[in-house]
Amino acid sequence: MKPYLPCRWLVLSDGAHPTEDIYFSDVAKWLSSRGYRSAYVDTREISPWRYWPWQGYAWHRANVLVTRSLKEPWLGWLERHREWFGEIYYLLDDDLLAAARDLSVPEEYRLRMRDLVCNIQPRLFALADEVVVCSEALATVTRHHHSRVSVLTPSLISELPDHDHHRRIRRDIGFHGTRAHIGDLEAITSAIQAVHEHYPQSDFEIMLGDNTPDSLKALERVECPTALKWREFLDYQRGRRLHIGLAPLWPSAFNRGKSWIKVLDIAVMGGVGIYSARSPYSDVVTDGQDGLLVEDDPLAWQSALERLLDYPSDTERMAKAAGKTAADIGNAVQAQEFWWQRTKG
Repeated sequence: MKPYLPCRWLVLSDGAHPTEDIYFSDVAKWLSSRGYRSAYVDTREISPWRYWPWQGYAWHRANVLVTRSLKEPWLGWLERHREWFGEIYYLLDDDLLAAARDLSVPEEYRLRMRDLVCNIQPRLFALADEVVVCSEALATVTRHHHSRVSVLTPSLISELPDHDHHRRIRRDIGFHGTRAHIGDLEAITSAIQAVHEHYPQSDFEIMLGDNTPDSLKALERVECPTALKWREFLDYQRGRRLHIGLAPLWPSAFNRGKSWIKVLDIAVMGGVGIYSARSPYSDVVTDGQDGLLVEDDPLAWQSALERLLDYPSDTERMAKAAGKTAADIGNAVQAQEFWWQRTKG
């Protein structure tokens, strides 16, 4: 996406690559094949004055996409030259205000979100013609700040695997959440410990590196790889095979705005997910058919893990059904239609 050629879309990136890829990047390629180019600028590495005004003609009337954040000098530049562009879209996949207030979230992340919410997000709300969010719950919250809010759910951007690994004797169980969900993981630590003790054929992977709770790092068959950069993680995920994926989501204002992206993530690794029995997961997962929905009780999580380990044929059946669910809810056509309307409009 070369920034110096005429374009229909201008992506001003502050580094939120996962969100950009899941909700827009693949569609940008599809739009380009139909004659509507996108230009991508990593605003962290370059000043707007590198392009402006010399390349301004290439961006005239282009729609602008900003994801999560945009810092100076780009934010002030966009405010100053707002009338040069078409519509501005602000893409969000988290309730940033709730994150700033949630004491279960790591302090560094919480303080970063606080700065964003206080100093940047109000200006982006003021600039945006439309705010695009990942769930109905987040839309409800966001409508307090903006009059035009639309929902775009996550797209499946990786191929689904076969399920041959389900014939192995050893069982791979994974948690691939971010540091923001350490509190959710800690809530089911006792379930993981119990299953680790009683099921020697189980192997665990918790991709939090040194941020993994000490009680889990100490277990013999728990691997704690360091979290990867987004593109590296995508490659890793596409080659990794799980039997069971863990997606705890304890009740909080921050979690309430989440999407069901973990349903897609676990399916891409060939697994069946164990999810908290609440929205967004209960909106798309049918308990016992394409995943397990579990209440907020460590014993219930232990029981769910034991069920999937005791009955591997059921686990494989559910994993295959989970793949079909992921293909359905993550169908790229939904995102294509969404952005096509805004490209032509």
